[in-house]
Amino acid sequence: MKQFKSESKRLMDMMINSIYTHKEIFLREIISNASDAIDKLYFRSLTDQSVGINAGDFEITIELDKQNRTILVSDNGCGMSEEELDKNLGTIAKSGSLAFKNENEKTENVDIIGQFGVGFYSAFMVSDKVVVESLAFGADKAYRWSSSGAEGYTIEPCDKDTVGTTVTMHIKEDNGDEKYSEYLDQYKISELIKKYSDYIRHPIKMAFETKKAVEGKEGEFEDVTEIRTLNSMIPLWKKKKSEVKDEDYNNFYKEKFFDFEDPAKIIHTSTEGQATFNALMFIPARTPFDYYTKDYEKGLQLYSRGVLIMDKCADLLPDHFSFVKGLVDSEDLSLNISREMLQHDGQLKLIAKTLEKKIKTELEKMLKNEREAYEKFFKSFGVQLKFGIYNGYGMNKDLLKDLLIFVSSSEKKYVTLKEYKERMKDTQNDIYYACGETVEKIEMLPQCDSVKEKGFEVLYLTENVDEFALKMMADYDGKKFVNICDEQFDLESEDEKKALEQKNTDNKEMFEEIKNAIGDSVNAVRFTSKLKNHPVCLTSEGGISLEMEKTLNSMPGNEQGIKAQIVLEINAEHPIGEKIISLYKDDKETLKKYSKLLYDEACLIGGRSLNDPAEHSRLVSELMIK
Repeated sequence: MKQFKSESKRLMDMMINSIYTHKEIFLREIISNASDAIDKLYFRSLTDQSVGINAGDFEITIELDKQNRTILVSDNGCGMSEEELDKNLGTIAKSGSLAFKNENEKTENVDIIGQFGVGFYSAFMVSDKVVVESLAFGADKAYRWSSSGAEGYTIEPCDKDTVGTTVTMHIKEDNGDEKYSEYLDQYKISELIKKYSDYIRHPIKMAFETKKAVEGKEGEFEDVTEIRTLNSMIPLWKKKKSEVKDEDYNNFYKEKFFDFEDPAKIIHTSTEGQATFNALMFIPARTPFDYYTKDYEKGLQLYSRGVLIMDKCADLLPDHFSFVKGLVDSEDLSLNISREMLQHDGQLKLIAKTLEKKIKTELEKMLKNEREAYEKFFKSFGVQLKFGIYNGYGMNKDLLKDLLIFVSSSEKKYVTLKEYKERMKDTQNDIYYACGETVEKIEMLPQCDSVKEKGFEVLYLTENVDEFALKMMADYDGKKFVNICDEQFDLESEDEKKALEQKNTDNKEMFEEIKNAIGDSVNAVRFTSKLKNHPVCLTSEGGISLEMEKTLNSMPGNEQGIKAQIVLEINAEHPIGEKIISLYKDDKETLKKYSKLLYDEACLIGGRSLNDPAEHSRLVSELMIK
């Protein structure tokens, strides 16, 4: 019995129980090692005619024996000598594949998966004994490596007629929640290969025991054995775009990402240089049912040379593009001893940054060339783009600003911020917007009339995040965003402003009386000249708008915690203006009732709830019978 050279039972236990979080990946590791062995011999065949084997003859085979509880994985690759078995399998974290690649790093077409040194030992997660029988190419004698765990291993001669390696795993007995027997089921093995090793470039074959109808004997069946190839071998994303039909992309997407509808956009890209990778990404046609819930997990599948490393690598996608589905296959990611855990180094970040730029570019093309499709996409995922601007204190605004679209008062159609700016009037200095639950309700706001009367365009913001995003942006190419319901918004000339300011000064005491009658619901009362036909409106002063107040207070645990500074503005040109001045002089009690009604009217126009509907009804009835 030989002892492992570099570690003890403690390291083996830690490796089996901690490094690998999913036991099922043992098969991926063993198959990847088999693929590497074939690659080595194939590489040798390119310069050594004595190899005498064609590329099409290479294969990996799997055999299941339920009765003896064994799984055999065999390859016809380069095999290992006694010395190589001792060096590669007797030392934890010793990788023959990595050494081979380092020796040939300047040679093209060397693509070795198993560089990680400990993948083989994952077999002990499901096995209480592992036996490796191998005949090295060009050798006369085969050897058997055998181990039952950290206690050590033996190496001895064995009989093996063909070049290559066979790994026999003796599967553990079921124990409580651990159902090891499932790995002896042919359909479970087929499922794992499809999941993790579908794109290994050599065929993975397994015998399936099935029943076949006996010819000429109705109702009788016989047992037959079928040899099936379980992997597709050629990744779709490594093919040239010209070789792949839209139907192929769509079917791949629906099968791989469990959608019933074709994607709205397909992004197939490859990059060489600082970051070398292939990527195949999809933008769904509709919002996944759990997308805006805490249960949704973003991320792209991560492959290394066709082997699945991680099902959802969140670091490859920024939050603002979290709706993207797909995968990345990279040959030069820095991985640690387990393929499941990534070293979050600059390489991964570089890939993520490249993908972010590519997604943005494709969305811009979609916006320019497929406007209808983009608007449909934006209805599903536009909120996420706007959150992307709001989150991070606007650090992504330059990246995302030209992807935003809003319904505009001009023809009630979506416009980009660039389109809005390009058709601004010469006399317009700012970008105007208004907020509300729907476009129809926004159009009823009194402030909209005067803005549209002057020929200015208004953006209609109907999502909760909209105004937060615009405030975080502050401006678009030097044009500030201005809420037409803000008390500082005005379109008057300097002479008109001075006249209005004087009128407000003259009636200061009356406004104080009105404010006292309304109570704490308003911070101030004043005349305005921004209204056309409406008698009153509500505006806000300070950083919190009326719509932001509503949004913030709708959040769990924050009911009525945020309060906007509300101003009741009264149309200085409306007959109601003269009426309240008259009441202030002659009938202050009636003025108090009018004050409450005017505030209620402004609330109703602005889509706000009445503080006291019963009082409102009583006051209306009382004034009606006078």
